[in-house]
Amino acid sequence: MEADLYDEFGNYIGPELDSDDEDDDLEAEDRDVDEADEDDDDEPADADDDVPGMEVVLHEDKKYYPTAEEVYGPEVETIVQEEDTQPLTEPIIKPVKHKQFTLMEQELPATVYDMEFLADLMDSSELIRNVTLCGHLHHGKTCFVDCLIEQTHPEIRKRDDVDLRYTDILFTEQERGVGIKSTPVTMVLPDSRGKSYLFNIMDTPGHVNFSDEVTSGIRISDGIVLFIDAAEGVMLNTERLIKHAVQERMAITICINKVDRLIVELKLPPTDAYYKLRHIVDEVNGLLSTYSTDENLVVSPLLGNVCFASSQYSICFTLGSFAKIYSDTYGEKIFTPSSNSQRSFVEFILEPLYKILSQVVGDVDTSLPRVLDELGIHLSKEELKLNIRPLLRLVCNRFFGEFTGFVDMCVQHIPSPQEGARNKIEHTYTGGLDSDLGEAMAECDPDGPLMCHTTKMYSTDDGVQFHAFGRVLSGTIQAGQPVKVLGENYTLEDEEDSQVCTVGRLWISVARYQIEVNRVPAGNWVLIEGCDQPIVKTATITEPRGNEEAQIFRPLKFNTASVIKIAVEPVNPSELPKMLDGLRKVNKSYPSLTTKVEESGEHVILGTGELYLDCVMHDLRKMYSEIDIKVADPVVTFCETVVETSSLKCFAETPNKKNKITMIAEPLEKGLAEDIENEVVQITWNRKKLGEFFQTKYDWDLLAARSIWAFGPDTTGPNILVDDTLPSEVDKALLGSVKDSIVQGFQWGTREGPLCDEPIRNVKFKILDAVIAQEPLHRGGGQVIPTARRVVYSAFLMATPRLMEPYYFVEVQAPADCVSAVYTVLARRRGHVTQDAPIPGSPLYTIKAFIPAIDSFGFETDLRTHTQGQAFALSVFHHWQIVPGDPLDKSIVIRPLEPQPAPHLAREFMIKTRRRKGLSEDVSISKFFDDPMLLELAKQDVVLNYPM
Repeated sequence: MEADLYDEFGNYIGPELDSDDEDDDLEAEDRDVDEADEDDDDEPADADDDVPGMEVVLHEDKKYYPTAEEVYGPEVETIVQEEDTQPLTEPIIKPVKHKQFTLMEQELPATVYDMEFLADLMDSSELIRNVTLCGHLHHGKTCFVDCLIEQTHPEIRKRDDVDLRYTDILFTEQERGVGIKSTPVTMVLPDSRGKSYLFNIMDTPGHVNFSDEVTSGIRISDGIVLFIDAAEGVMLNTERLIKHAVQERMAITICINKVDRLIVELKLPPTDAYYKLRHIVDEVNGLLSTYSTDENLVVSPLLGNVCFASSQYSICFTLGSFAKIYSDTYGEKIFTPSSNSQRSFVEFILEPLYKILSQVVGDVDTSLPRVLDELGIHLSKEELKLNIRPLLRLVCNRFFGEFTGFVDMCVQHIPSPQEGARNKIEHTYTGGLDSDLGEAMAECDPDGPLMCHTTKMYSTDDGVQFHAFGRVLSGTIQAGQPVKVLGENYTLEDEEDSQVCTVGRLWISVARYQIEVNRVPAGNWVLIEGCDQPIVKTATITEPRGNEEAQIFRPLKFNTASVIKIAVEPVNPSELPKMLDGLRKVNKSYPSLTTKVEESGEHVILGTGELYLDCVMHDLRKMYSEIDIKVADPVVTFCETVVETSSLKCFAETPNKKNKITMIAEPLEKGLAEDIENEVVQITWNRKKLGEFFQTKYDWDLLAARSIWAFGPDTTGPNILVDDTLPSEVDKALLGSVKDSIVQGFQWGTREGPLCDEPIRNVKFKILDAVIAQEPLHRGGGQVIPTARRVVYSAFLMATPRLMEPYYFVEVQAPADCVSAVYTVLARRRGHVTQDAPIPGSPLYTIKAFIPAIDSFGFETDLRTHTQGQAFALSVFHHWQIVPGDPLDKSIVIRPLEPQPAPHLAREFMIKTRRRKGLSEDVSISKFFDDPMLLELAKQDVVLNYPM
């Protein structure tokens, strides 16, 4: 019986059984349904197939899921993806990413004054002070502002031994421990009589690379407080800032900070500390007399424009405020010195200060409570148990009270916006003061026409858009009003660089929070939303209509130059637009940054130094474009110059052969290029004044001095074009008709010289002869401009051309035993030391040196390695110097990857710069010489080692 149920292979062929496994049933039923569907479609099949579920279905033919067509219908196109295009590490729905690059308060913190009171003070401009705090790196500007913040914000306190650094709002500033951006803080501070003043304070970075931030702060301030570390004294940046402030016509006051270091660190006796402080004041006065012609510009504690502070222990006093402590404690008494007594500053200020510090540091338990009782300072038991530093801070805070001395000093010695307006406008406004507008600004009139000068752009938390920060000079800016934004290239003749925008919200900025206001009258600082789009660096904001005679404020004039250059490109070429957008944004964010596109198409960023460019690249990669960016090795900008007079007169004919210009080139007198750049002499002066300057200072003859045509490449470019033709030989009227074209050709030629497309510097071009066509048609710009440029080039090449490179001034601080290592590192990089001297009253040495900028990359790291991190260096652009060697010497062979000896450097720099810019390997002269000129050369048998 059993045998009938199975075939010979052991397969079951008997009647169907009920399965135990219901899944199999379901599967079979599904299959039956599917097959039934298929059967409907087909023609009636053979009789064998009628038994459903009997056929053998191969594994790959099994069908568990309906096809896409069955699900969506036949008209829908479907695409099957075989593998995941998105890696498993990425979520399918990404979480919303909040970008935040700055520390901001979430809501307005409590202050000791009402915000309404602050807003009301904005209307009385005589009670406002606009001050920039500046000084050398780590001389305590930010900590000083922290003390002011703690004084006015009862809830903001620093944690033990960790500085608050309230104005370092960028995360990068907190991480690096150095200020990168200047940060405005506005608060109400009382003076020693309890009268309140509105202080707009700009806390600026102390690193020399970021001195452009100081410039933008100084432009909208009326005075500076220069911070000097009592132990370090006057340093590199201190000196530069004094010079800069004098040039910008600022009121100058100084604050000698960290006086505690003299006591606690250097352990100087009071008399020595007095001499140390006096030495600092004398040094500052020495610098002021060097840079300024004003005899009355002196700082002295007696005048009240010097204050002493120690931000760490919240000490701040002037002679006046210390005297007030005495008069409050002992009443008014007259002190008569005996013959052998010491200096009253030592006796009445330093010794009490020493006593307080030494009591707290030395003998906390036994004698301190008695001393504090005498001083009228009451501390609780908990407070007496504090660690030394917090306790010292507390005691000094109670003894010296609020920083009224600082407020008195600023109120007395820094003009209010009303008093300082005229001086400010004369110095920064390009228009005259004789118009109604000029008068309104000079009087700081809140009802006049709106004029607001913005000098900085602050990006929002997430780095998406910018807010413009500036000072209202006349009128009142209202939230939501339409304004006209004039850019740096705006003139009354060429109004292209102007745009009408609508102001969004307005804020008063206090570092980590902002107070929204609906209007800001003249004399105040304001943060403006909504008009950032047309502004690049600085701008002038004015009425959209009716204020047609408004001109712009001068662009910022920096005390340093951007000479280091890096080329950037996105790793993924399709992300170029993102990078360009990022470049536009960093360009707004950093005042002295320059971005440009070279002829070869590479994008170049120019900055002041390594740290500066490092911060720029961080912002570009993280904040503004979030893409991978490749950076080329850093290089520097060069200049081209000549060292002799042209060996022969060089001429060039215009393409139509109707005009001919002859020129020679020669080097300028020493110091003249710097005078032009620093605007000691300006081309806009009248002929007589200009002529007198050149005759008296540089011994030019009358004719040459009166016939200066132009400076180039810009109005302050360090080259001069002189018309040296004689009226007997040349038709002056005709020459005058093409003057503009020749000047344009000269400007173009000096902007990119023939050696490697870098600017020409320190060259005087003389026009010796000119044949000009009679018909205006034959002497148009198209004929004359390129010809003038060509003759500039040929005269330049005939005058022994040389390359110039930027040199850095380096100041190194190191202990005595490291000095030799500093010498070694400098010598390896073509540097040379100009001075090394011990810093008075401290164990350190200062070494001053020069180093070529191109050899300065990695110098600081190298220096730290060789001195075990004990030496600290700061370097800043100082001057241009000729590179050794002849850039056109064909006999020099540049071997790849080998350091060149000194005489080959000029050739190496030139060739490599040309390669980088995509120019031909060598300067070909035939490009700049006409055939007649070449014949002339052959006739005079000039031996040239130039390729023809």
